[in-house]
Amino acid sequence: MKLLRFKKNGRKKNGVVINGGVVEIEHSVLEASQSPPDDFKRKNFYSLDEIKIIPPVQPSKVVCVGLNYRDHAEELNMDMPEEPVLFLKPPTTIIGHNDSIVYPPYSQQVDYEAELAVVIGRDARFVNFEDSLDFVAGYTSLNDVTARDLQQKDGQWTRAKSFDTFCPLGPWIETDMDPSSQKISMKINDKIKQNSNTKNMIFPVEELISFISNIMTLKAGDVIATGTPPGVGPMHVGDVAEVNIEDIGILQNKIISLE
Repeated sequence: MKLLRFKKNGRKKNGVVINGGVVEIEHSVLEASQSPPDDFKRKNFYSLDEIKIIPPVQPSKVVCVGLNYRDHAEELNMDMPEEPVLFLKPPTTIIGHNDSIVYPPYSQQVDYEAELAVVIGRDARFVNFEDSLDFVAGYTSLNDVTARDLQQKDGQWTRAKSFDTFCPLGPWIETDMDPSSQKISMKINDKIKQNSNTKNMIFPVEELISFISNIMTLKAGDVIATGTPPGVGPMHVGDVAEVNIEDIGILQNKIISLE
């Protein structure tokens, strides 16, 4: 089941993707992810070209995982981490499908990073491995946009990861999929730049949820970005970036300048 948030005539609505279109529902996306579809009170039907898709959730935080693909570690000639390496992106970085990524004038190299994102369905604290998926609302696609030159200059990641528009998310949440075996790719202007599978993750989704929830409370709607596969590289103004995850679909964004 694919759940999304969208705008129609300037009003925010919630919906489920059915037969190539969207059925409006009264449940919120998070409520719907925890409810059987027969409980949905359904309203209007729209085609996808009639609506403006917006980010599927508004998280209090985006918790990101660095170096979580074996093939990416091998590409960088780096040792496998013994435990997840974490950093945060602020919620002001989030944009939706077909929104524009703004290339900041402070950077000379802005990179793409295709990632599987986990959406938390209910508050999670001190969760064990075995129960961790019970706290998941679903999964979506994410582009962890990074000002690579600023990351290298600063020696830490906050500024490089935190510019407004640096976290495209969407287009919707897929509630029924296996996160442990998903093809994941990034295209820039229709050319494949990253191409891997989530089975190459060092730390699986269950371990990430348990590990993070033992550090900080994951609130309903929070997002975990699970790391990027090999092939990371630069984007330029005018490029179109497409994250494609097998059971989710395509998250597309164009890169623009402030000028």
